[in-house]
Amino acid sequence: MPAFDLPPAELRRHRPEPDEPDDFDTFWRDTLKQAGQRAPLVSVHPVETGLRLTNTWDVTFRGFTGDPVRAWFSLPAGAREPLPVVVEFVGYGRGRGLPHERLTWVNAGYAHLLMDNRGQGDQYGNGGATPDPHATAPGGPGPAVRGLLSPRDYHYRRLITDAVRAVTAARALPGVDSARAVAVGNSQGGGLALAVAGLVPDLAAVLVTAPLLCGIRRALDLTDMGPYGEIASYLSVHRGVEETAYRTLSYVEGVSFARRAQAPAHFGTGLRDTVCPPSGAYAAFNRYGELSDGADPRREMSAYPFNGHEGGEAEQVARQLRWLAAILGG
Repeated sequence: MPAFDLPPAELRRHRPEPDEPDDFDTFWRDTLKQAGQRAPLVSVHPVETGLRLTNTWDVTFRGFTGDPVRAWFSLPAGAREPLPVVVEFVGYGRGRGLPHERLTWVNAGYAHLLMDNRGQGDQYGNGGATPDPHATAPGGPGPAVRGLLSPRDYHYRRLITDAVRAVTAARALPGVDSARAVAVGNSQGGGLALAVAGLVPDLAAVLVTAPLLCGIRRALDLTDMGPYGEIASYLSVHRGVEETAYRTLSYVEGVSFARRAQAPAHFGTGLRDTVCPPSGAYAAFNRYGELSDGADPRREMSAYPFNGHEGGEAEQVARQLRWLAAILGG
């Protein structure tokens, strides 16, 4: 697929006007207040993985309205001091999978919490273990359109709340330096990490690659791939509800979360990405931190001109490892 979005020079200047409702902050403050009324952790059980250099626990924490959310928590075997914790969010249609699948961050010496996606896990990977008991509002079969006609009923209200609560849960786990929590994700996971950066003011860092939910209206005009295509298909059947859907989507717009973020941030995007168009990543990057009380958070963008949704793959991970080590001091 040739490049289909804005030329690189225009991407670097791309700063669309924010598409956010007047009650954006109130909406999320009230949502998180309701979710935070109880202690985050439900259970923490060790699991046998066959790995000698990594210890792993099966964690259940309280997410949206206290719903149980599953996660894998891992530490380097023999760790003797509290470690920075990387809270990772996975892509659309995936679950947390198996505990030995994602070892990069724990092998780099960090504590690692991998959050399951509620109501997902049936499209890719090795499954999930977290149902979504609230997925009853009108909408299509895919998560991206569940509850699309109401901000309060929308799937991503629940999933973003889970992501914020995952950071709270990670900070309560043994072996974690609670002052150094990092949010990480690709695709949908990148959108969740960016939302966490906008809603959790004291993150140590955020790493976002090919983020979903950024520049949503433009993405719906550019691509029929992936989650955006599911939304377009829904609107092709339910004609006349576009503005209602756009209003709901404005409450989960990644650019709005990016504007409120304060942590140092590393972004990545493939300039031929037809799933999460690069203009969305640049819109979030270029407006990142602009509402953070006059601060100018350190941020960096890695762009891959000939890559699509896969981005820089292992090269991007190598850049993230070097960048995060510098941010956290080695």
